[in-house]
Amino acid sequence: MSAVNTPLGVAVPPRPRHWWRWLVVLVVAALVIAVFAALPIGWNRLGDLPGEILRYLWLMFSAPDWSKLPEALWQTWRSVAMAWIGTVISIVVATPLGILAARGVGPRWLQPVLRVVFGVVRAVPEIIIAIIILSVTGLTPLTGALAIGVSGVGTLGKWGYEAVETAPTGAVEAVRASGGRLLDEIRWGLWPAVAPTFLSFWLYRFEISVRASAVLGLIGVGGIGDMLTSYTQYREWSTVGVLVIVVVVVTMAIDALSGAVRRRIMEGSAARDLAGW
Repeated sequence: MSAVNTPLGVAVPPRPRHWWRWLVVLVVAALVIAVFAALPIGWNRLGDLPGEILRYLWLMFSAPDWSKLPEALWQTWRSVAMAWIGTVISIVVATPLGILAARGVGPRWLQPVLRVVFGVVRAVPEIIIAIIILSVTGLTPLTGALAIGVSGVGTLGKWGYEAVETAPTGAVEAVRASGGRLLDEIRWGLWPAVAPTFLSFWLYRFEISVRASAVLGLIGVGGIGDMLTSYTQYREWSTVGVLVIVVVVVTMAIDALSGAVRRRIMEGSAARDLAGW
C-alpha cells in the first residue's frame, strides 16, 4: 500500500494492517469453542443450578449438627499442624537452594539446574505429590506434610531467588571487597536485606499450605478434609455444614493473623530502608 498525499502535500504513511492479531483471535476463539464442545456439559441443567445450590445450602446450614464441633476442631488442628510441618520443611530446603539459584550468588552451572527443579515441582499439584509419596508412607498425616513440603520448595525457591536478585548489592560488594567468602557475603551482606521479604514469603506459604492440607484430606491422609469427604459421601449435610463453618472461620482467622504479621514485617522493613539502617 502506497502513502496517501494530503491537500497540504504532506505524505501520510499507510495505516498498518495487523492481520496477525485477527488470526490470533480466531485461533483462540476456535480453541475455546473446541474445548467447550469436547466437554460433556449438560447445558440444559444450568438453569437448575441456582436452585440446587440453595437447596444444599439449606440442608447444610439450616440445622447444623454442633455435636460434631469438637471432632471438627481436632481434625482442623491436625490439618493446621500438617500445614505447619510442611511449611517448615519447605523453608529449610528452599531457602538455601533459592539463594544459590540467584544470579551472582551460586555457581553459574547450578543456577539453571535449580530453576528447572523449582519449575518442575511447581508444575505438579500437591495432591499428585501426595499420591506418589503415600506408596511409601501410607495414608498418614506425614504424607500430607511431606507433599506440602515438596510443593513449597518449588514456590519458595522461585520467590527466594527473585527476591535475592532484586535486593541491594552494596553490602554484598563491601563484604566481598573486604575479603569475605561466599558464606560471609550471604550472612552479612545479603541476608539482612532479604530477611523481611523471606519472612513474608514464609507466612504467605503457610496460608497456602493450610488450604492445601484441607484438600489433601480428600485422599485420606487425615485432617478436616478427610472428615469432610466421609460425611459428604454419607450425605450427612448437617455435619457437613458444621465442618464448612469451621474451615472457613479457621482459614480466615489464619489469613488475617498472617496478613497482619506480614504487613508489620514489610512496613518495618520499609521504615528501616528510609531511615538508612
